[in-house]
Amino acid sequence: MSTFKFNFAIVCFLLFVNPVFFKSQTHQIKTKAIIIDGDTMPYIECAPVLVVFEKYKNSKHYEAWTRIKYNVKMAYSLAIIASSRLKEYDLNLSKIENNKDKSKYLSQVEKTLIAEFNQDLKKLSMQQGKILLKLIDRETGKSSYQILKEYRGSFQAFLWQGVARIFGHNMKSKYNLTTTEDIMIEEAIRVIEAGYF
Repeated sequence: MSTFKFNFAIVCFLLFVNPVFFKSQTHQIKTKAIIIDGDTMPYIECAPVLVVFEKYKNSKHYEAWTRIKYNVKMAYSLAIIASSRLKEYDLNLSKIENNKDKSKYLSQVEKTLIAEFNQDLKKLSMQQGKILLKLIDRETGKSSYQILKEYRGSFQAFLWQGVARIFGHNMKSKYNLTTTEDIMIEEAIRVIEAGYF
């Protein structure tokens, strides 16, 4: 009984003695407005929202999507850097006329790239490396075989293509949005660029 009286006293105190708890506060927000059929309506611009409908055929399809999304996240930033560097190197090479100077420049570029990215590339799994090659093709429009042929020559490209084939990869393959894997890669890129993963 005393507990009831105590609780009742607290409620009365809150309601009557300290009404500040129940005062409604008005806030003013300035916004743009538009007029629709004579009525003035607030107009607020929102950032674009990415809507992804993820329909999975089965648990294997869901696992494949999750794995590709993770692998793309690991390789995408390297592909963007590689694309910008290749454009820079192509521009610099176009200014060099002497073949000896071109060879010297490419040797210097190779040493710089190995020093800068060797550790990052070693951390990639084979599947992430395969996706990296596809992403470089997506960003540059050139397959890894074409890039290697341009920078290192036909013989080196042929040798590395042979090594890739041993491990079940093809350096000549292009980024192709008609294949299921590449469609999932493109969807993963959209999710990553939108900041949702």
